[in-house]
Amino acid sequence: MIKKKAIMIGAGLSNMAAAVYLIQEGGWFGDAITFYSLDDHGSNDGAPVSETTDEYWNKNHPLENTKGYVARGGRMLNYRTYVDLMDLLGRIPSATEPNMTAEEDTRSFDAQHRTFDKARLLEGSKGILDAGHLGFNNKDRLLMTKLIMMPDSEEEKLDNVSIAEYFKDDPHMFQTNFWYMWETTFAFRTQSSAQELRRYMHQMIYEFTQIEHLVGVNRTRYNQYESIMLPLINYLKDQGCRIILNRRITDLDFKETKMTDEITVTGMTMTNTETDEVEHITVDDDTAVIFTNGSITDSATLGDYNTPAPENMDYGAAAGLWKQIASKFYNLGNPDKFFADRNASEWVSFTLTTKNHTLLNEIERITTQIPGNALNSFLSTKPITPLGQKDVNMSIVVHHQPHFTTQKPNEAVIWGYFLYPRRSGEFVDKPYIEMTGKEMLQELIGQLAKVDPGPINIREKEAEIMDSVINNIPVYMPYASALFNNRAKTDRPEVIPEHSTNLAFTGEFVEQPYQMIFTEQSAVRSGEIAAYHFAGIPMAKLVDTPRYDRDIKTLMRATKKMFE
Repeated sequence: MIKKKAIMIGAGLSNMAAAVYLIQEGGWFGDAITFYSLDDHGSNDGAPVSETTDEYWNKNHPLENTKGYVARGGRMLNYRTYVDLMDLLGRIPSATEPNMTAEEDTRSFDAQHRTFDKARLLEGSKGILDAGHLGFNNKDRLLMTKLIMMPDSEEEKLDNVSIAEYFKDDPHMFQTNFWYMWETTFAFRTQSSAQELRRYMHQMIYEFTQIEHLVGVNRTRYNQYESIMLPLINYLKDQGCRIILNRRITDLDFKETKMTDEITVTGMTMTNTETDEVEHITVDDDTAVIFTNGSITDSATLGDYNTPAPENMDYGAAAGLWKQIASKFYNLGNPDKFFADRNASEWVSFTLTTKNHTLLNEIERITTQIPGNALNSFLSTKPITPLGQKDVNMSIVVHHQPHFTTQKPNEAVIWGYFLYPRRSGEFVDKPYIEMTGKEMLQELIGQLAKVDPGPINIREKEAEIMDSVINNIPVYMPYASALFNNRAKTDRPEVIPEHSTNLAFTGEFVEQPYQMIFTEQSAVRSGEIAAYHFAGIPMAKLVDTPRYDRDIKTLMRATKKMFE
């Protein structure tokens, strides 16, 4: 149903993408589009600590003590798969590079700083592993091939099947180099959805031949906020869009119907989180409501160098609203599958800022590579899983410097994460979730020392490294991997649910054919679909999505790699 105006619930990437397509493809004026959101970046954040919107931090840290930078997560791009994202970035100016689009900015930077990871996996006493050998046996190959070759018409056979269950007779799979790299590149867990793993196998099958070096990975010039979100914000504001922040939508009103399943939003209730004032607005017949119905960074909290990040038990602003409206209609999904199982979804990250390059230089020496080229994962030297197997302790990304435009020339920013935050450190005897920023750094130094080939061990510079720290910010994210949680296809609503007249869903918790989630690609795609629907643009004009699972050459190369 064609509309003339739009209300965006959430101001993350997917809804901002929808606004760009409504303006450029639908011919809308920007002042017809209004965003209501807690923030202007969604999960694509990154800022000096003093600018964070985290409520816990702001209430407990005087501004004069806020130093360094923080990014809750980090984004790796891939031009071959992220076709909708690159189309979007090609439509807006860069926020940092004059006379370039955001796409040209990213491609120019990436062409000059190609990713080639020489130390994808590291293990104590072994150093850098030969990760080019994926480590499959014949059972691994058979089950993986069945998963990849499963027809789309049979995908529902994987409803509510976890990866662990799919490989239940093949525990060896979880001791392969392939699994260590796949789980830490994409943040899968053994309890994640096998259905989602299948989709990744389809869209990223070409990674089989290059995952040990990450040569298919592309990166933005700066952090995801300044290189992706800020160009969108600047463009949309220039077009006249209104972006109203510090608003939490708490309820939607729907048209009452007796004989149909019609879904028509007629009003919204929201709370101004700065004043606690409750507001209500009416939604008229000419207005579309485009709702990002879940966020992987909802309820995230920050700690600091001397304080662990606390647990926030809030169900999540976006997911809470989704749960409320899903209870009123039969076809709007099941948010509990994603937001009621923190054991499957939580993880902890940290952003380390140093005043010099001492640690950076040590990492470069140990991994034999320059910053900006790696995702280094440290394997345990002893069994740490419930099945008594080895796994990855932690992973770090050493960005090309500077990672923020306001960084001083001598400063460095490093990001890392713990996929299983309830596990305990090898060098700091407590669960990662309980560690301060200082303790996370000590754990990192221990992991580096474990694989350090010498002759000068990093331990000899530990005091100098600790003295170089400006800050290290731990971040607890209860829903970071929620989008991978084990589920059925019907547990996520479609972008345009059946019987909906003015409501669309966008983001990582919507069901889209063939799309893999946890990517800027799927986020942008959902916004594009919503925009085309409400602007009356044929879906045939959507950006063409490649299907690498149907490319014979790609499949042959992947098959060959599985047997090396």
